[in-house]
Amino acid sequence: MFRPMLFFTLMLAVTLVTCRPDKLDADLKAAMEAKAAMEAKAAMEAKAAMGKSVEVSGKGGSDINDGGRLLSLPEADACAQRPKQWERNGHWYFLSTNVSAYKDIKSDWLDARNLCRKHCMDAISIETVEENDMVLDILEKQKLPYIWTSGRLCNFKGCDREDLQPVLINGWFWSGSGVKLAKTNETPAGWGYQPWSATGHFKRPQPDNAEFEINETKESCLGVLNNVYKDGIKWHDIGCYHTKAVICEDSPPLLQYIAATNPNIKL
Repeated sequence: MFRPMLFFTLMLAVTLVTCRPDKLDADLKAAMEAKAAMEAKAAMEAKAAMGKSVEVSGKGGSDINDGGRLLSLPEADACAQRPKQWERNGHWYFLSTNVSAYKDIKSDWLDARNLCRKHCMDAISIETVEENDMVLDILEKQKLPYIWTSGRLCNFKGCDREDLQPVLINGWFWSGSGVKLAKTNETPAGWGYQPWSATGHFKRPQPDNAEFEINETKESCLGVLNNVYKDGIKWHDIGCYHTKAVICEDSPPLLQYIAATNPNIKL
């Protein structure tokens, strides 16, 4: 008997353990996503203890984060009718603020991913300089202060591997695709510029986990900020509970899952 959930799990595992050395293993990726939900709860508890939001990312904390959420499965109809605002290298993208249903919605990191996943997409994984230039252009033209990406720090159980140390330099991954980021203190190969900001709340190069020094909330998620620190459009590590718009991009595993479980669907 065909079991969709089992198929989905196995398919993701196969995707993540292909022969590419920069791919995460399935167990580590699953741990990463579960940890994001747990850290969201801790962040909200820290916020409540302080009695106010910390203005690190330029926006206050999320009031919708109950800490008990998981990544959601895609919905067939939403995938078939997913917003297709622009296409690049066979992937469709959309900006959440340019979709009427999401125009006024800003989500924490996990909710932003789930917004995308509903449509067989995920928060954007910026794996090439051309894709990053595309994101910079969108933020500039749309006059957006910031957006979420799928970037996530591996700073939990299972992340004590030697190749991930020190974690702020070697421990960042695109959770949407499972691809490891280049060292944060080096310009990525072939890029020609450093996407991480040279400054932040404490005027230190990013990532710097600055909010932990303020309220013990880890800055475990990667956002792109538009000149918030007078630094241009740059990458910053941010507490995952902060709320932002998101750029979504097609997720091949989720599209494959919906196609396999809905034989007549047109995606």
